[in-house]
Amino acid sequence: MSLNKFIALSLAAATAAYAAAYKIPEQSLNGTALGAAYIANAHGADASYYNPANMVFSSDDNELELGLSYVSASEIDFETSGPYTPYSSSSEKENVVIPTLHYIIPSSIKNTKFGVSLVAPAGLSKRWNAPFAKTYAEEFTLKIVELNPTIGYKINDKLAIGGGLRFVYTKGIVKNQGAAKIGSKYVPMKRDLEADSFDYGYNLALTYKPLKNTVLAMTYRSFVDIEVNGTGTLFYKHPSFPSAYKYDGDASIKFPLPASLNIAIAQTFGDLTAEFVYERTYWSEYKVIDFNYNKDLSTPLDTNLAYSLFDKPRDKNWKDTNSYKLGLTYKANKDLTLMGSYGIDESPAPTDTLAFELPDADAKVYSLGFDYKLNKTSSFGMAYLISVKDDRKVEIETGTGNPKVPGEFKNSSVSLLTLGYTHKF
Repeated sequence: MSLNKFIALSLAAATAAYAAAYKIPEQSLNGTALGAAYIANAHGADASYYNPANMVFSSDDNELELGLSYVSASEIDFETSGPYTPYSSSSEKENVVIPTLHYIIPSSIKNTKFGVSLVAPAGLSKRWNAPFAKTYAEEFTLKIVELNPTIGYKINDKLAIGGGLRFVYTKGIVKNQGAAKIGSKYVPMKRDLEADSFDYGYNLALTYKPLKNTVLAMTYRSFVDIEVNGTGTLFYKHPSFPSAYKYDGDASIKFPLPASLNIAIAQTFGDLTAEFVYERTYWSEYKVIDFNYNKDLSTPLDTNLAYSLFDKPRDKNWKDTNSYKLGLTYKANKDLTLMGSYGIDESPAPTDTLAFELPDADAKVYSLGFDYKLNKTSSFGMAYLISVKDDRKVEIETGTGNPKVPGEFKNSSVSLLTLGYTHKF
């Protein structure tokens, strides 16, 4: 029975899957406008997050950036045909507003700067109302907030290093209810879980300027092993047993916030800067999902049915992925800067473990934006990004020994509209 093929209680301060799987790389005005092709050329207060080594090449002022992103995830259609048509359904549309903050602080320590960022680096929410789909994911929501204090140090005019700590708060909600098919019988079942955790990691950065108009950079964000703890309610009623099975108690689960490596080069041609970023995300840490309760569900009186429905470990077997991003920044005049990007995101999820909680697929990413100086100390900008995911054919299990339901996840896209305000003082 594949009821638990969830990512279960993963990450984010958002309610949609944005980049591949549940990462959200766009965490500022420039980050959205450039589709996160913003590592070597990171130059504002948000360099604290994207590349803290670059902080030491900015002005000696305090730099503050406030951002607000409106995120809209489309409905996702699950389409089937023939005798499977009744299984067709669509997810709910998801909308959320995400605030971000970046701040660079001058230091009395020579060649050193400090920064701090408050971001939402990952997350997702999927809700389905049709009976078949909500057996797997009536609601599947993860929320993550990260506080990232950083430091940058300039070794010389060409070379700088940086790094920081990642303090990650995670909250997750998992709900599923419906009729799970066991052999030839359907079993009414329901699960309602809520859990959270605090975890930590680190990030590192390196910037090298071999030529006047050329910048090379590398950043690394560490793996964070997240274990959320909370409470869960489980219920099912098998027609062969006189009483329903119920559980109300502790619940927990582990899953990865994956490590990622960015390698970038930025080249300036007069008023135009082009940056190419290669990102490697180490999703292969996510091999299995296993819910844990304060009671052994593998030996109930009902012949292990509770274990099969709610507690049996499920393979995920995700793979490491590559992302390719090209960003362009053009200084139209002394006040106006225009930006745009194109990117390709690979999905880590293999077809045989794909299900309704995260119907992920490879994606193409497009973005545009601008930043306008209001005066010598302040600027304002707006950016729009859209990620269009490929359609993907799958086969969804309906129970042990039962035929799989063939179908296709279609029409999935996510858009971000970001407003940003910066101030130096």
